[in-house]
Amino acid sequence: MTEPAVDPAQTPTGSAADRSPKGLDLDRLTAYLAERRPELTAGPLSARLIAGGKSNLTYLVHAGGRELVLRRPPLGHVLATAHDMAREHRVISALAPTEVPVPEALLLCADDAVIGAPFYLMQKVDGQVYRTRAQTDPLTDGQRHDLAMAMMDTLAALHMVEPAAVGLADFGRPEGYLGRQVRRWAGQLDRSRSRELPGIDELRDALADTVPEGANAGRIVHGDYRLDNLLAAVDPVTVRAVLDWEMATLGDPLADLGLLLTYWSVLGDSELAEGNPVADGIGPRAGFPTGDELIDRYAGRSDVDVGPLHWHVALGCFKLAVICEGIHYRHTLGQTLGGGFDRIGDMVAPLVEHGLRAVREK
Repeated sequence: MTEPAVDPAQTPTGSAADRSPKGLDLDRLTAYLAERRPELTAGPLSARLIAGGKSNLTYLVHAGGRELVLRRPPLGHVLATAHDMAREHRVISALAPTEVPVPEALLLCADDAVIGAPFYLMQKVDGQVYRTRAQTDPLTDGQRHDLAMAMMDTLAALHMVEPAAVGLADFGRPEGYLGRQVRRWAGQLDRSRSRELPGIDELRDALADTVPEGANAGRIVHGDYRLDNLLAAVDPVTVRAVLDWEMATLGDPLADLGLLLTYWSVLGDSELAEGNPVADGIGPRAGFPTGDELIDRYAGRSDVDVGPLHWHVALGCFKLAVICEGIHYRHTLGQTLGGGFDRIGDMVAPLVEHGLRAVREK
């Protein structure tokens, strides 16, 4: 995967330990691959962290003349089930023959002893992750429009995949999915609390008291679908790969749409977007189509009943507030790698405020 925030590759010198970025032991990885997949180690390994991700850690690994991508959970304070490498590996493997573009999965290691955490390797995909205004401002109006529409077409294609047809019939429990989402993120919140968060318990309770039927349940849900979880090209505009499948499951596709609109309209169309590491380069303020245009495009390419989305946007606000609070907590403990974490905690209060307004809509 091509990521603009990654420095150019260094020529490997010295021991693997000297070349190992934090969180990745290249000596152990080299020994493991030599035993399990020797064809992946055509030369000395070197690696560096791919900047931008705020949850699971992603590394670009140079193996001789070959480039691979390694994913592992974050350092410290890992919430149960929130950073499941086997889940990511399984879903991208299953989606490989579908219209949903995903990287080729190469290897899964569930043994913590190798690098200190489970991990998987996948093929590098050429493309661009669009995350900041510095990246999206040079695009033409037409490219921004087409990129947003390609993002929605890809989401619709994902939700149209029949889980049983790709071996994912048992990938989740669709019944009661939305209620479990509320309980799950409430539990994550309790394990990430480090300060007072006014209104967040009220939002949690309001969501729990108004869980909708979930008539669309049973689709493959990405769990964190947004522009900067895609690799794209703009000449012509295409989505090359969907990334970061750590929260994928079977559930209600409106949860994906509601969270996407949280990023796009709640954050991306407000003052919170300016310089923000997760909303700076998206939404109407960055010259992209409105949230309503995204919904129309999605509805025209899927059979999902979009219905009233306000509850799902409220859930998206709650979920994103909890995620941001967890990242903020890890940052205060010195357990984050890379930059852009110092402002993540500032997003929690506005997300809670908007979520409360959304859940009260009729």
